[in-house]
Amino acid sequence: MHTISLRVNGQQRTASVPATTTLLELLRDRLHLTGTKEGCGIGECGACTVLFDGAPVTACLVLAVEADGHDVRTIEGEATGGELSALQQAFIDAGAIQCGFCTPGMIMSARALLTRSPNPSDEEIVEAIAGNLCRCTGYEAIIAAIRLASERAKGGGIRV
Repeated sequence: MHTISLRVNGQQRTASVPATTTLLELLRDRLHLTGTKEGCGIGECGACTVLFDGAPVTACLVLAVEADGHDVRTIEGEATGGELSALQQAFIDAGAIQCGFCTPGMIMSARALLTRSPNPSDEEIVEAIAGNLCRCTGYEAIIAAIRLASERAKGGGIRV
């Protein structure tokens, strides 16, 4: 067992985990943050995407012990005070949510993009979500949602 300490959604968390525990397992099973989904388990689908020190990673491929001393942000960290982030609201407004399984990973990938590039081109958006698979929306609504969040942030000074 290894005792690790990491910051999750702004809160310091400590856990004892076997060396083989993935970050996904830690988040879902130990910390009960079930918004992060397990899709393929091999890093191909992006359903388990979280931000690791601000960069998107597939949590199924990161060992929990690798997160010791780092900052992790999950979909649960998007809403503030019970209110959806502007990015989450844009996904709803643009119809980018259907079954919802891929949505947390898509939003976390989009969050990383908008943090580093607040006004991305469509090509940058496509590249940013390339590691996230969706079987429902056909991606056009997802691209539109990310564009909408960016435009709203520019126009009104809101936090994306």
